[in-house]
Amino acid sequence: MSILFRRFNLLLLSSCCLAILLSSCSVSNTVSVSLRVPSVGTTLSTYSGHSNAVSAIAWSTDGTRLASASYDKTVQVWNPVTGHRFAVYRGHTNWVSALAWSPDGKYLASASFDKTVQVWEAATGKHLLTYHGHSDTVTAVAWSPDGKELTEASYDKTVQIWKSSTGQPLLTYRGHSNWVLAVAWSPDGKELASAGLDTTVQIWNATTGKDALTYLGHSGIVTALAWSPDGKHLASVGFDKTVEVWDVATGGPLWIYCCHGWVNGVAWSPNGRYVASANTNRTVQIWESTTGAPRWTYSNHRSEVLAVAWSSDGTRIASGDDDGIVRVWQAPVT
Repeated sequence: MSILFRRFNLLLLSSCCLAILLSSCSVSNTVSVSLRVPSVGTTLSTYSGHSNAVSAIAWSTDGTRLASASYDKTVQVWNPVTGHRFAVYRGHTNWVSALAWSPDGKYLASASFDKTVQVWEAATGKHLLTYHGHSDTVTAVAWSPDGKELTEASYDKTVQIWKSSTGQPLLTYRGHSNWVLAVAWSPDGKELASAGLDTTVQIWNATTGKDALTYLGHSGIVTALAWSPDGKHLASVGFDKTVEVWDVATGGPLWIYCCHGWVNGVAWSPNGRYVASANTNRTVQIWESTTGAPRWTYSNHRSEVLAVAWSSDGTRIASGDDDGIVRVWQAPVT
């Protein structure tokens, strides 16, 4: 494991004048601090704890931990600065396809080709619950914003919602005609978006399952979804080589960028200004979310990039590749 540490240049200048007995003086305290922020795309750390491809990455809410899922059948929780590993979860019997942190940062849910979703303690790796509701590979998993429910997508063409504390099934959505590969909650928890091999993105009511909108902008498999922080837009990506950002109220596209290789993952910056995509051409690309203008390309991976995640404070991006490597790097901060 090789770790590259962020370097800071700190300049501290101070001057002061001390009052002496019965004398008057002018006191001036001046402190000037200059922190050199690494340029966008600077690799800050590299994690090589997995023995197979990294399929998913997620930051804890406070940004102090990263969780990475892998085809080595493990989920690993580690420090994104030092690479210190806190926990390894080995409860799955097949490739781990997806993972998600609970909103309070205490638990992780992981999905697998073994047809299960498993919930466990992030600090210890202690298993808490296994959900067996699907008849085929589970491809995606997401917590509701309030942490009370979990949803996941599957090759069995369904999206299912259940209570995170008990595993009690609440709703099954059957609006797709083929494998479902992606699912995401709206920020307000009222709607879900799902997508997959049928090339559609479906938005539907999280309580009733009633369809709200179908987006037909893709010409190929849709692999990943992400809501904008304000809940007004969705970013969807896929094997039609496009990154598409569109209005969830109308289904109208805001912008579409095409022809830079199959796209495996997508993430919004917390401030909503940028969209990052994980690509088969070994890059992560960053776009202006309002215009689609390409801004930066991260090209330090040596294999296909399968996953990308933005830290909650907006300063770092983590991306994982087919070689089992996770790289943490400097994100745009303005």
